[in-house]
Amino acid sequence: MKFSLFVHMERSDPAKPHAELIDELEELVLMAEAAGFETAWIGEHHGMEFTISPNPFINIAYLGARTQRIRLGTGTVVAPFWHPIKLAGEAAMTDVVTGGRLDIGIARGAYSYEYQRLFPGLDAWGAGQRMREIIPAIKGLWQGDFEMSGEFWSFPPTTSSPKPVQKPHPPIWVAARDPNSHDFAVSNGCSVQVTPLASGDGEVTSLMERFNAACAAHPDMARPEIMLLMHTFVAEDAADAEQLTKDLSLFYCQFGAWFQNKKPVRQGILEALTDDEIAAMPQYAPGKIRENLVIGEAEEVITRLRAYEALGYDQYSIWIDSGLPHERKKKSLQLFVDSVMPAFGHGRPQ
Repeated sequence: MKFSLFVHMERSDPAKPHAELIDELEELVLMAEAAGFETAWIGEHHGMEFTISPNPFINIAYLGARTQRIRLGTGTVVAPFWHPIKLAGEAAMTDVVTGGRLDIGIARGAYSYEYQRLFPGLDAWGAGQRMREIIPAIKGLWQGDFEMSGEFWSFPPTTSSPKPVQKPHPPIWVAARDPNSHDFAVSNGCSVQVTPLASGDGEVTSLMERFNAACAAHPDMARPEIMLLMHTFVAEDAADAEQLTKDLSLFYCQFGAWFQNKKPVRQGILEALTDDEIAAMPQYAPGKIRENLVIGEAEEVITRLRAYEALGYDQYSIWIDSGLPHERKKKSLQLFVDSVMPAFGHGRPQ
C-alpha cells in the first residue's frame, strides 16, 4: 500500500499571512517527498479560509518546481466549475511543467456554499452529471480534434494545447461514494478516491465493497487503483492522543457547519460555533472521533492501516488539514514517517 499526503493551506487567524501558509505547505510536501510518499494531493475550494485553494494547478505548478520525484495530484477539481477545454489545457500544461507528474482527481463538489456562489441553482445531482460528461471530454481533447455536442457543453473540433507529457494522458481519479459513481469510474478506466470522513471502519469496508462490485460488473476493464483518504495523526503518548481527539472533534464540527451553510461567514472565516451547536453534532463528539478517525500511538495506527491494506486499498492518503498549528502537523507527519511507514516496508528513498 502506497502512502500519500492530502494537504491544503488553511487558517483561522486573519493576521497570519497567506505567504506564510505557502511556505508551510511546501515544507509538508517536501517532508512527504523525502519520506518516499507517492503523491501530494491538493483540491479546489473557493471563498473559504477553512480550505484555501482556488486553483490547485497553481499550487501544483509551484510545488513542481520545488520537488523532484513526488507525484502531484488534484484532490480534487470540481467539475461543474470548469469548461472541458479549459480543464484539459490547464491540466496538460501542469503535466508539462511538472515533468509528467500530474494525477488529476475530479469530483462533483460538495459544499452548497460554493455552488451558491459559483453556480447558483446547482445541486449535487446536476454537478454529478457534469462530472460524467467532462471526463470523456478531456480525454477526447487530449487526443485532439475532438468535437462535442453534449447536454452541458458543445464546441467544434478542438485540440488541447498543450497536450500532456504522460501517454495516453495523466491518471484520472474519480471521487466516489455511491455505487453509481464507482461504476462510472471503473467503466471509464478511472481510478477511485474514497473517504469515509468520520463515519468509521464500517464505511471503509462498505466503500471497498462498492468498488469491488463495480470491478466485477466490468470484467473487460483492468482493475483501477483505489485510494482511501482519512484524517490520520500519530501521537507521542495517550495524553497527546486525547488532545488530538479534542482538536479533531472541533475541526469536524466546523466542517459540518460549513456543509450546513447556515452560519455567517465574514472575511472567509466561519462564525465561531456555540456550545449548543457543537452539542447538536454528536457524530463528531470526541468519543466518536477517537473511534472513527486514525488517531493514536504508532502501533495503533499500524494496526488500523494493516486492516485497510488487507481490504485491498492501493493507496492510503493522510488528510492533514485539521486546524492544528503547522508545527503540530509536522510532528505527527514525522512520527508517521519514523514509526509507521517502516512497518509497511517503506523507507526513505536513496
